[in-house]
Amino acid sequence: MGWTGQPAVWERPDGKTELIFGAYDRSIHFVDAETGEDLRPEFPTGDIIKGSVSIDPDGYPLLYSGSRDNKLRIIALDRDEPTELWSLDAYAVEGIWNDDWDANPLIIDDIMYEGGENGWFFAYQLNRGYDSNGTVTVAPDVLFSMRTWNQELVDKSGTNVSVENSAAAYEDRVYFANSGGRIIGLDVSNVRSGEAPVVFDYYAGGDIDASLVIDADGFVYASIEYEPSQMGSVESSRNLEVGQLVKLDPYTDGDPRVWGLDLSVAGSDSGLWATPALHEGLLYTNTHQGSLIVVDTADGEIVWQDGSVGWHSWSSPSIVDDTLVVATCVGEVRGYSVENPRTPQLKWTVTPGESCLEATPAVWNGVIYLGSRDGYLRAFR
Repeated sequence: MGWTGQPAVWERPDGKTELIFGAYDRSIHFVDAETGEDLRPEFPTGDIIKGSVSIDPDGYPLLYSGSRDNKLRIIALDRDEPTELWSLDAYAVEGIWNDDWDANPLIIDDIMYEGGENGWFFAYQLNRGYDSNGTVTVAPDVLFSMRTWNQELVDKSGTNVSVENSAAAYEDRVYFANSGGRIIGLDVSNVRSGEAPVVFDYYAGGDIDASLVIDADGFVYASIEYEPSQMGSVESSRNLEVGQLVKLDPYTDGDPRVWGLDLSVAGSDSGLWATPALHEGLLYTNTHQGSLIVVDTADGEIVWQDGSVGWHSWSSPSIVDDTLVVATCVGEVRGYSVENPRTPQLKWTVTPGESCLEATPAVWNGVIYLGSRDGYLRAFR
C-alpha cells in the first residue's frame, strides 16, 4: 500500500469493526480491525488500487472503489462474497490522459461525485434501495458529466489533465482540481436536473493530486506539486507565481488568491502531495522535500516546522483530539501533542520497519491503521 492507500473503517450492524482497503496486490481486502483476520474473501480487480475506498455514508452495505484497471465500481457487502453491482469504464467517454480511478467517491444525498484520470468529472444518482429479498441494490443514472479541460488549459499545461483528488463539498458546491492546475467549483443545487454550472474556476499551475481542504467559512486550500522537469514554461511560471500551498476565496468578485506559500526548490520536484489537516485555524502538512509544517490560515505564515520527516513525504497527517499523527519517509509513525496548536511537541514514535511510509493512516477508537509498501497493514494501539 502506497499513496494514498488509506483504509476505511466500518462499524458493521453485527458489531464487528471492519477495515476495508485496496492494495497493490490488485485486490480489495476486508479485515477484522481487532484481530487482523479476513472477514470476507478478497475482491480481485484487474490492476492495483492506489487510491482509497469509500463506504456508503448512509448505512447501505455498499463499497465504492476505483482501480487502475479502468473501472470505478460499486460493490455489495451483504452477500456471501463481495459482489460487483455496477461499474463505470474510463473509456465510456473520450478521455485525454489515462484510465485510472484514484479518487475515492464522495456520496451526498444519494448522489456520487467522482473524477477520473481520463480528465472527466461525473455526478451519478445512485438510486440505492433493497429488493424483495432485502438485498441492497443500485441503479445509477448519470446526472452530469464534464470535461475538466479546454484547449487553453492544454496549451498551458499539456494533456495531463487527470482528476486524481477526491471531491470536497461545501454547502451547495462541490470542488475538485486536475493535474493541469485547474481548480473548479460546481454549483450542484440543481444537479438532479442535470445542471451543475462552474461557479469557480482558478488556474494555479502545477499538478494538484491532493484533495482540496475547505474551512468553516468556505475558504479553499490547495496543495500543489512543483515538477519543473514535467512542466511547460507557462505552467511553471504560474505555479511559482501562485505558490504550492494556496488559500482561495471562491466567493469574491476579485482575485480569489488570499495568499500563497512558496515551497518550491529550484530545479527539483517539491511542493505538496499530501492533504493538509485543518485544526484550530492552522494547516498541518508534510512537504515533498521533507518538512512537517504548521501554517496559519489567516496569513499563510509558517509558525512551526520539523525538517526531519524525510524527502518524498506524501502521507497526509491526521489530528485526533490533541494528537497529530504523522507517517514519515524516515520510517517512523509519530505522534505530536497539539495541545498548544502552534507549537507541536513530539510525544512518541513507532518504527514499523520500512524506510518511507507513503500511505495515509486511519485513526479509529485509539488505534492507528497504516499500510506500507512492504506488503503489510499494521495496527498500533
